[in-house]
This record gives sequence, structure tokens and C-alpha cells, in this order.
Amino acid sequence: MRNTRKRRKGSVTLTVLTALMAVYSLFPLAWLLINSTKTQAGLFSSFGLWFDDGKFALFSNIADTFTYNDGIFLRWLGNTAIYVVAGAGGATFLALLGGYGLAKFDFVGKKAVFAIVIGAVAVPPTALAVPTFLMFSKMGLTNTPWAVIIPSLISPFGLYLMWTFAAQAVPTEMLEAARVDGAGEFRTLFRLSVPLLMPGIITTLLFTMVATMNNYFLPLIMLKNPDWYPLTVGLNSWNSQAATAGGEAVFNLVITGSLITVVLLLAAFLSLQRYWQSGLAAGSVKE
Repeated sequence: MRNTRKRRKGSVTLTVLTALMAVYSLFPLAWLLINSTKTQAGLFSSFGLWFDDGKFALFSNIADTFTYNDGIFLRWLGNTAIYVVAGAGGATFLALLGGYGLAKFDFVGKKAVFAIVIGAVAVPPTALAVPTFLMFSKMGLTNTPWAVIIPSLISPFGLYLMWTFAAQAVPTEMLEAARVDGAGEFRTLFRLSVPLLMPGIITTLLFTMVATMNNYFLPLIMLKNPDWYPLTVGLNSWNSQAATAGGEAVFNLVITGSLITVVLLLAAFLSLQRYWQSGLAAGSVKE
């Protein structure tokens, strides 16, 4: 009887904590959705957690976001897509190759590489932004997309994630059997190991996508031309222009642009989820 009561008490506590975390996580999204339906004037004349009774302006805000300042938002959206595809995609591919090699091959200095990777995970990207800027300025790559893409290709956490996942997900016996049958290392990797590694690949891709889309400080110091801004820097420039002399306040467009960015990120998560789930069983072997 006591054990049953303890279990019920524990389940109630866990349910309450989970509900609080859900509210905490969904509260910013609810605020973003509600305020994206308001005009610039309605943002300051209505309660922040409820809709404006005067006008529902979501669709007009979306249209204005895409057309404001000669449609620069579309350019920023395209830049972000380039940085995500090239940066996050490249980082995931390099993490796959590096993690698989570190997990399935033995070589001199492997422990030292492990220590370097763990140390790199602990270093915040902001601490490397200024040295990276100085190095890229010497090479003449600042104010170009390469100044954002190349640093994004390095993901210590993604490498560590793929390393640990490959060590457990890919049976060594399967690799040895493939080698006996005459399969090369690259064929073994892409034909046999990649299906088993798919959940880890998708997880790494999602982490690198979020990191690339949230990247603000690096493109801020690397890029001067607004035509190469990602969404993070571009929307912040709209947000700060109200404080400049003669600048126009477009907070409603900043909020709407942020909502569009979040929706695109959620769409990416949902579209990749099926590959995540299917990869859990793909390529399984019978013992």
C-alpha cells in the first residue's frame, strides 16, 4: 500500500513538473504567435498575452515582412538557407566521417584526439569569434558567405555525438564480414553503416541546423553588407533601426519574421522525424 502511494505521489509530482516545463517552453511561442497578429500600434495598445480587438493583422504582417525594404527578408531567408545547407550539412557530413573513423579504427594518438574533441566541446563559439575574424580578415574572406560557412563546418559536439553513436550502433562483426567479402571501406560505410547511423546523423543535423540558424555574433562581425545577412542579424537590424535618427519602428515585422523563422525550423524537425524513427530499425542484423 505504501509503495502504491509513493508511486502515485511520484507520478503526480512528475506530471506537474512536466506540465510546468511544457508551459515554460510553449509560453514564448504563444507570445510570438499572438503578437504577430497585431499592427505596430496594436503592440502597444493591447495586452501582450491576448489578441488585439481592433484588427487581426497576421496576413498583412506576413505580406509586409516579405515586401518591406525591397523584399530584403527574402534575401536573408535565402542566405540562411545557404548557410544551413552548406554549413550544417557539411558539418554533419564531416562529423559522420570523423566520428565513424574514430569509433571503428585504431591509430596512434586516438586518446589525444578524444581529449582535444572534449576540450573543443567545452569552448563557447563566441570565444573563437574574434580570432576567427582576425584570421579570415588576413585571408580576405570577411564580408563574404565563406566567412560564415567555413567556421560552421566544424562541430565538436557533432563529432563527439557521431563518435559515441557509431561505437554502439555499428557492429564490428558486420564490418569484418563486409571486408572478407571484398567490400571497400567507403562502400562499407555508405551501404552498410549509414542506415544504422541514421538516427545519429539526423540528430547531429538537427543540432547543427539549430546552431547555424541561431548563429548571431559570428555573422555580425564578419558581414558588413546587409545583402549577406542571415535572418538573425537582419531581423535585429530591423529591431534596432527604431533607435536611430529617422529610423522606422517595425516591431510587428520583426515579430512576424521571427514567427516565420520558427515555423520553418519546426517544419524541418517534422520532416526529418520520419528518417529519425525509420533509422532506428534500418539495417539491423540478426545475431
